[in-house]
Amino acid sequence: MTMENKFASRLKILRMSHRMTQDQVANYLGASRQAIANYEHGKRECGIDSLIMLSDLFGVTVDYLVGHSDEKN
Repeated sequence: MTMENKFASRLKILRMSHRMTQDQVANYLGASRQAIANYEHGKRECGIDSLIMLSDLFGVTVDYLVGHSDEKN
């Protein structure tokens, strides 16, 4: 699995495990729902600021989120 696919998969799994909608995550990031959908489908890359915000939101490290580590924190 590529890093982009790991990020897409982990983002969706984390969002769903936190019972959040794409709209809720988008609002938190100041992005559109479509941007979140594109991240989750590997069609768009996420910027560093958004990666940091997502890691804070879900309580995981950026390394975990992007697939560099299997340890969440």
